Amino acid sequence: MDERDQRNNDPADLETPGESAGWKSGLAKSLIGLAASIVLTLASFWAAGTGLVWGPGVPVLLAALAIGQMGVHLVFFLHISSGPEGTNTILALAFGVFVVALVVFGSLIIMANLDAGMVSMDGLMRMQR
Repeated sequence: MDERDQRNNDPADLETPGESAGWKSGLAKSLIGLAASIVLTLASFWAAGTGLVWGPGVPVLLAALAIGQMGVHLVFFLHISSGPEGTNTILALAFGVFVVALVVFGSLIIMANLDAGMVSMDGLMRMQR
């Protein structure tokens, strides 16, 4: 048998890139992600319900915990990494975030403009008399 036939029969060549580490390491990574998600969720509930955090700082703390939660989900569950195979995924994610931000902030600007041009209720009542 020549070298080319041996390469085709190698079981390592038949595995997909994500499966090469084995199912045990994948399960361990998922369990670590689950534990981190639970800790961040419990920390968010604690921050919202405790009086130990300065009142105006609670939304900032909750936003920081939410960003951490998103990071945990991206890395551990969606398997987004900075490796060469994840470049397109990261670019697609960045573009999606950009489009959502554009729609949200554009809608806020449009609604603020419409609100500024709207007649108040007192002005409306004076116009009907």
